Amino acid sequence: MGIRRFAQLDSVWPAGLGRRLGAMLYDGFLVLAIWIAVTVAHLAFFRFVLGQQPEEIGTTAFDIWSLRVMLLFFVSLFFVFSWSRGGMTLGMQAWRLRVQTLDGHSLNWKQGLIRCAAAWLSLLALGLGYFWVLFDAERRSWPDIASKTQTVVLPKK
Repeated sequence: MGIRRFAQLDSVWPAGLGRRLGAMLYDGFLVLAIWIAVTVAHLAFFRFVLGQQPEEIGTTAFDIWSLRVMLLFFVSLFFVFSWSRGGMTLGMQAWRLRVQTLDGHSLNWKQGLIRCAAAWLSLLALGLGYFWVLFDAERRSWPDIASKTQTVVLPKK
């Protein structure tokens, strides 16, 4: 899957906080679905492959941390794949948002991973990395700045 150049570059503008939060809310439901599926698979693996009794599952540090790592991995994979494939997640499509490089291309995997790491840090900082859009002259969030990308609004069709 190669890097592609997007169309409509002259008719897009930087996304504001409201649209970003709307897309994040929509994507939050997808994240929840991914987490449920991963948790069910994790529990089934420990129960039926490793043979743990139901009351034993989740009682060791390995059980807990392996689930946490898997939850983080699969959600991050979802976002990086979506951003590198078409520049948007399902929530971003609903709000007509796209992530692109500064010169209008799709993200590569390295940029996607950097963006994802910065997004997690932004959330850990109580959302400050996203509220940064309100103070930045170019309406950039921490993930935008760290990955050298921009989040833009697409025109109506």
